[in-house]
Amino acid sequence: MEPSKPSLEPQTVMEAAAKLRTLLLEVKKVIVGQDLMLERILVALLARGHILLEGVPGLAKTLAIRTTAQAIGASFKRIQFTPDLVPADLVGTRIYNPKEARFEVELGPIFANLILADEINRAPAKIQSALLEAMQERQVTIGHETFRLPDPFLVLATQNPIESEGTYFLPEAQVDRFMFKVWLDYPAFYEEMTVVERVSSQFEPVKEVLSADELRALQAMADQVHVHQAVTEYAVRLVRATRDPGEVGLGPLKKYISYGASPRGSVNLIVGAKALAIVRGREYVLPEDVRDLAPEVLRHRLILSYEALADEVRLEELLQKLIAATPLPKVHIGDPYRDTRQALENPSA
Repeated sequence: MEPSKPSLEPQTVMEAAAKLRTLLLEVKKVIVGQDLMLERILVALLARGHILLEGVPGLAKTLAIRTTAQAIGASFKRIQFTPDLVPADLVGTRIYNPKEARFEVELGPIFANLILADEINRAPAKIQSALLEAMQERQVTIGHETFRLPDPFLVLATQNPIESEGTYFLPEAQVDRFMFKVWLDYPAFYEEMTVVERVSSQFEPVKEVLSADELRALQAMADQVHVHQAVTEYAVRLVRATRDPGEVGLGPLKKYISYGASPRGSVNLIVGAKALAIVRGREYVLPEDVRDLAPEVLRHRLILSYEALADEVRLEELLQKLIAATPLPKVHIGDPYRDTRQALENPSA
């Protein structure tokens, strides 16, 4: 039996990549530098994944998310997380209507395509549990009723790593729901010069270059990107190495890891790599796509041990060692179905 051909045409994918480049250029009218963050936001949009941005204040985290929402013409809500926030402020509540003598539901700000959860670690556990249902199930429950959230729906959260007063640790179950955790660094010298020059003048208005319907079409296209079995095996080996470094010849590092990444890490590596392939203009995933996404997918899923803290082992250095020790597979690019076809044509080989 002949395997089915790839359903995506290269020309279609190139046109999609051109649309995404146009979107990126529109966002860059306002945002200077931060190329990694902007690319990961695009990938998260295509892969239907939530993203956590962490960096010191003033690195344009909030501005980047707001500008992206303007450029794709999607509904956007910004929610400032504070210690006194209650779930009703997020998802909505039931209000008694004395004229009708019945309760009515008032939906909260979470009913939007893009949600900016600003300073997410400042809200207590009740708020995080309400947000967790929205992130995982894409629905909220108010009283005895369940309401579906808009499609597409993505949570883009920010947190400040400097201040600890008035903040809460995010539950591990919730952190695991974020596809990416992106760490932002200070801009380079000339990038910061450009920031100062732009702020001192008027920003060029951002135009809508992509509709919500077009975004849904691009998401469906990302679902069809071909993934070779060897690439999937590479993603799984990479995630398993965070649980047992001995599988990639780094047994002595096991004492520094309390918990590795869950299978959700393997899933997000592949789903994210499919979206990244569209961004890069390909209808198939390369092992390099998985490797490039690995730091953002795995860093928040890896929990270091007390021994690692005592020996001053840095998470990023440990993660880079695991990535470097996991060999990249060799995948034939010209025909992603070649290996399958040859196996079917010559079973004894």
